Amino acid sequence: MGNASSMLTQYDIEEVQEYCNNLFSQQEIVSLYQRFCQLDRNAKGFISADEFLSVPEFAMNPLSQRLLKMVDGLNFKDFVAFLSAFSAKASVHQKIQFIFKVYDSDGNGKVSFNDLLEVLRDLSGSFISDDQREQVLTQLMKEAGYSRDSYLMLDDFTKVFGSTGLKMEVEVPVD
Repeated sequence: MGNASSMLTQYDIEEVQEYCNNLFSQQEIVSLYQRFCQLDRNAKGFISADEFLSVPEFAMNPLSQRLLKMVDGLNFKDFVAFLSAFSAKASVHQKIQFIFKVYDSDGNGKVSFNDLLEVLRDLSGSFISDDQREQVLTQLMKEAGYSRDSYLMLDDFTKVFGSTGLKMEVEVPVD
């Protein structure tokens, strides 16, 4: 499983479905496999950061560099697991876990003021100065009951995002 010359067996499809908590139908998994094989240009069985950047929507995303750290070298099962956070069937908690990983770029299980500042910088670009970003973020943290020295854990993200009606679905085209 994982290169363009191989085909998915029924067992492979069911294994991927189980691995991804049944968030995708068998038909969607087949479509995702076809897309995976298109991206895996050298049929290595995994997708490199450069191959992900060939997707215009991914390359244009202001958080693409953070996302690249999460996706570089994914095999097919992990590719589908990565995309599962964008499934309409994914729970709010699964989506929040994904967002937390985007912010927690060093993978230490906590998000610092600087982690938040880096994401804000990625999203705002040159539209606001570093000083303005720091002021806004300091005020936001203060209003939420945190200081600049606080670390946000997954539970904190759940409190913040859990009641927002978070939407981040993408449609998987089924051929």
